[in-house]
Amino acid sequence: MALEKMRNIGIMAHIDAGKTTTTERILYYTGKIHKIGEIDDGQATMDWMAQEQERGITICSAATTTYWKNYQINIIDTPGHVDFTAEVERSLRVLDGAVAVICAVDGVQPQTETVWKQADEFNVPRICFMNKMDRIGADFFGSMQDVQDKFGITPLALQIPIGQGPDFEGVIDLLKMKELRWSEEDEGETITESEIDASRKAEAEEWRAKLIDTVAGLDDALAEIYLEGGEITEEQLRKTIRKGTIERTIVPFVMGSARHNQGVQPLIDAVIDYLPSPTEIPAAKGIRIKKDQQEPVEVPCDASKMALGLVFKIQYDREMGPLCYVRMYSGKIQSGTQIYNTNKKKRERVNRILRMHADKSEPMDSVSAGDIAVFIGLKLAQTGDSIGTEAFPVLLEQPVFPQPVISVALEPESMSEKDKMNETLEILSREDPTFTSHEDAETGQLIISGMGELHLDVLVTRMKDDFGVKCNVGAPQVTYRESIRDSAEATENYSRVLGGKENTAGLTIQVTRLEKGCGTSVEIECRHSEVPDEIITAITDGLKNALDSGINYGYPCTELGVKVTGIDYNELTSTPFAFEACAAQVFDKACNAATPEILEPVMNVDISCPKEFVGPASSQLSQRGGSIMGQDSKTSGEIIHAQAPMASMFGFTTNLRSATQGRASFSMEFSHFQVKVGGLNKY
Repeated sequence: MALEKMRNIGIMAHIDAGKTTTTERILYYTGKIHKIGEIDDGQATMDWMAQEQERGITICSAATTTYWKNYQINIIDTPGHVDFTAEVERSLRVLDGAVAVICAVDGVQPQTETVWKQADEFNVPRICFMNKMDRIGADFFGSMQDVQDKFGITPLALQIPIGQGPDFEGVIDLLKMKELRWSEEDEGETITESEIDASRKAEAEEWRAKLIDTVAGLDDALAEIYLEGGEITEEQLRKTIRKGTIERTIVPFVMGSARHNQGVQPLIDAVIDYLPSPTEIPAAKGIRIKKDQQEPVEVPCDASKMALGLVFKIQYDREMGPLCYVRMYSGKIQSGTQIYNTNKKKRERVNRILRMHADKSEPMDSVSAGDIAVFIGLKLAQTGDSIGTEAFPVLLEQPVFPQPVISVALEPESMSEKDKMNETLEILSREDPTFTSHEDAETGQLIISGMGELHLDVLVTRMKDDFGVKCNVGAPQVTYRESIRDSAEATENYSRVLGGKENTAGLTIQVTRLEKGCGTSVEIECRHSEVPDEIITAITDGLKNALDSGINYGYPCTELGVKVTGIDYNELTSTPFAFEACAAQVFDKACNAATPEILEPVMNVDISCPKEFVGPASSQLSQRGGSIMGQDSKTSGEIIHAQAPMASMFGFTTNLRSATQGRASFSMEFSHFQVKVGGLNKY
């Protein structure tokens, strides 16, 4: 299919705004499914994981392909829950456009802000679908204003509602200047077009004038026609709206009620009319590897060029093994051929290529630039790997994922379960980069870490139900970080006789505190020509391992920079092993001289509750050491913005519900690390 006829889109929103319901309707009207599945019944096509059906939320970004008016639409349905941020991030990375689903009652909700910012980061053009127009309290104009105020965008209403809330009947299309209504008899398949009623004519004319005014401002030729009082055609309007949407100067708004089958077909039309094809977005940026050099390159979307794709998601299937979701940026890859994994510097064979439809699939002979498909047979690939050919080794920028902030201890019920558990953990951490596991050096327990209580709960349940691992789970623990307050320098000499051979090494390093949120860095400032590469690699590995192992408590380090300022190398006795061991010792010595500190994760907390419960909800948070940052008023109630230490937020749900008669809810996401007052007990 021609690339101009292809759309790679994502559906993004806050939890419960109706993303999955909207996707279900799109699949139904485009003929991909013949029966509409409901989340409430656990029957949604895109929420196919048992966990998703039980909880009624989206966890994995399901990918599917459908067709509408001879256009191919690849849809990725992303999660809305903040614990699954990585899923959203990796999906937005490979999308060309997005549909932001906004709840007409609540407007912009906390997680909407998170996904909107992520979409801004990746320069993703978007359109908004104002959902739940039939709900009590729905306010299309108020919610559109909320989006404008929060994100500083120029909204463009393509429709206005006929009635709102329980009186919602349909919409007035401002381009066609017609009233549209959906038939209840055939689940919204039939759309009735009629002339605009006289009582609504004035409002429709007013909003049409606003639309033309905004659109004319985007194009000089249209502005001229507009100022001379000429007639601008529907075709000219659509063309300019498309240009403005792709350039991200405007955000078009359509509306409806996905649950009641209203407004979905115009949304699909808007996806085709206004969101870009793979050739209309800027060329992908990458880094070409040439011997020891790296040079930035741009990779235009062209099927005739060298093959290059990005693995943006891995999902494990019991029968087929790892399913690697790949977005192709250039060239073409055929089923049964070898590809080159640039990150791993290894070749692998693509056994099969599949076109996915949620949890079903159909085989493909090949996949070309601009398309999204699933590769079967890649054993080494991980999320973020670039795949292509050895002749054109390019690294597409890797996704950067947030660090895990919460941990639980796992113990297998028997020794025979241990290997199975380790295998399962390896599979899950390949699927989800924000999920990590390590063995506690002091207790020997296996510790798994993730983004939140729900995240770990889902992963543990998957281990037990999907993989049949029998294990006991400890109470959640906070994942702290270690750092230093001051700078310090240290020198260490290492000498051991092993197997009758002397092993020596000497290092001088400087450690410094980095800016907030900078992670860690290792620099070697004193590179001598006589020091071989394997020694430099051993020093770097030794220091990186030391940063991961912490200073005194075994927690990973953050905001800490290490510079190697002196290397004592002896050609006869120095070995990589000696330098790796020396690096660990000198790191401990320097850090302990630089006043080590424990840092704890602080979370952004957003509480949604009715006005009368703002006091009790705020008081619950204050009791846990939280600080209130601000408050927003919505038609559905108040949103309290606050920050609180992660350690004090365990069990907060129960306390909040009992203090507010079950009428408040909250979401939280990682904000930053701060010094923990009082430190920790060493044992």
